[in-house]
Amino acid sequence: MALLQISEPGKSQDPHEKRYYIGIDLGTTNSLVAVIKNGSPSILKEDTNNGLLPSIVTYAGDDVFVGDNKKNNESITFRSIKRFLGKNLEDLKKENFYSPCEYLEENNVLRFKVFEKLVTPVEISSEILKHLKNITNETLKGEIAGCVITVPAYFDDTQRQATKDAASLSGLKVLRLLNEPTAAAIAYGLQSKKISKVMVYDLGGGTFDVSILNLNDGIFKVLSTGGNSSLGGDDFDSLLADYIEKTNGLNLDEQNKHNLYLYAKEIKKNLSDSESIKYNLSKIGLNNQDIILTQKEFNLIIKSLVKKTLKISESVLRDANLTIEGIDEIILVGGSTRTPYVKNMVEDFFNKKPLSNINPDNVVAIGASIQADILSGDSNEELLLLDVIPLSLGIETMGDLVEVIIPRNSTIPTSSSKEYTTFKDGQNAMSIHVVQGERDLASDCRSLAKFTVKDIPPMLAGSARINLEFQIDADGILNVSARETSTNKVTEVEVKPTFGISDSEIEQMLKDSFDNAKEDILNRNLNESIVEGERVILSINSALNIDGKDLLNNVEYDEICHARDKLEKSLESEDRETIIGAIKNLENISETYISRRMNSSIQKIMKGKEIKEYN
Repeated sequence: MALLQISEPGKSQDPHEKRYYIGIDLGTTNSLVAVIKNGSPSILKEDTNNGLLPSIVTYAGDDVFVGDNKKNNESITFRSIKRFLGKNLEDLKKENFYSPCEYLEENNVLRFKVFEKLVTPVEISSEILKHLKNITNETLKGEIAGCVITVPAYFDDTQRQATKDAASLSGLKVLRLLNEPTAAAIAYGLQSKKISKVMVYDLGGGTFDVSILNLNDGIFKVLSTGGNSSLGGDDFDSLLADYIEKTNGLNLDEQNKHNLYLYAKEIKKNLSDSESIKYNLSKIGLNNQDIILTQKEFNLIIKSLVKKTLKISESVLRDANLTIEGIDEIILVGGSTRTPYVKNMVEDFFNKKPLSNINPDNVVAIGASIQADILSGDSNEELLLLDVIPLSLGIETMGDLVEVIIPRNSTIPTSSSKEYTTFKDGQNAMSIHVVQGERDLASDCRSLAKFTVKDIPPMLAGSARINLEFQIDADGILNVSARETSTNKVTEVEVKPTFGISDSEIEQMLKDSFDNAKEDILNRNLNESIVEGERVILSINSALNIDGKDLLNNVEYDEICHARDKLEKSLESEDRETIIGAIKNLENISETYISRRMNSSIQKIMKGKEIKEYN
């Protein structure tokens, strides 16, 4: 018997309406949206473009324009806003970001002064997503039920969360954040391979990512990943603009520098199809003189940046324990891979012709649309995507030490838990400091979040039990929960650090962990011995305050106090052997006292009872 579907009044779907699941490539330079129609991926286009929406947002009074650069004296235009996601003021100064207006940090959030209001990078990004949503609505005339948005593989927790927040502001429901390299492999249909090692070389306008995937009959596993979130075609443009300025002896103000940068983009594109081009700076209001620039000159200008991408590729190969010969396929992604020099350098480096027959600008959005179709349930295909985290996650323990909860390169989604206890008698709260990095000391790692577990029942040191669990979801978002086992009270926090960590910083953190390995081990051993010394002092002081005068004569009491003071002094020496020796000395001198305490406790427990009661 057929069931009748009943909807709430006014909520029923019109017969001609269809629910669509879309894939979005939110790019640094360009963004686009794709959907599966009649079993095939299709890039959705406006009448005025080829599907590529320039990731440009212009504020003109109360109006907001996306894509077209409607810049005039009374407008503010943002380009490459993706680069600002998850950044703080210090990052902007360090990485020499161009900002079209004044910016500040308020409540740990970066904000731009756009006329009379403050606007965040998340809000600006949401304008791009709103525009893509409008393109979809106008083209398909149906309801958007959900979307898959792609992000660079090396986007950290903050940047991923910021992307989801931007989608929320635009009114889109995010089914999943998908790593761009994985999307590219899906677009090429490599999931049908039985066993294959695929390297995805993704050089976009603002970011570079390289990942190695292991594909095995529909299962995607990221073996290693690397990149630089501040390296891309935009940097090619900057170098070219600097070169033109220097070789022509120009001394430009900020506005003309920006105009030259935009012109350099055009010159770069033309050089991809020609051995040489003639350009004239009168186009941007400078001297009227024809200048010849050759592709060979341009190759020399960008050579150092392309080499940098190959060095990162080498590092990713090492992380995956692979050689160049172990790679079965290479996929080129991102508009900057159209540059002939980039293509040639990648082919020479890997000694293999890369796959580039799908438009490198479209490939990521196509992969995202395929994944969205699978998640919608309309596709018969099944994919299992197993990504990894780039740096270890853990907490700070006593003595500035790091206890790793989830190691680097762990497959996500994942969860891991460990049990911790109190350090002092009667301790009723515990501060949890979540950190990320590969160093042994918390001060050398990146701080992610801090929160406090309260209302721990007062107990002797070491008696309370706090179960700490780290959970990373499929989007790479970390949730931390702490449960006090006797009361079952749970404290939870979704880790949202206030600024992102760039890929160059990740690379530096990994390098530091190798360069300082010996020193870190020595520091860890020293700090562990200091923590142990402090624990012993706390224990002996607590015991002496309870029954020291009752169980010890004056000579014994003074001996223990002298050994304790000697241990306290040794902690200042920062010499591990001295501290360990002082701990052993105090333990040896206190041995008789500890034995008496134990006997005294047993006598109290057994007082008034018969031996047979214990049989």
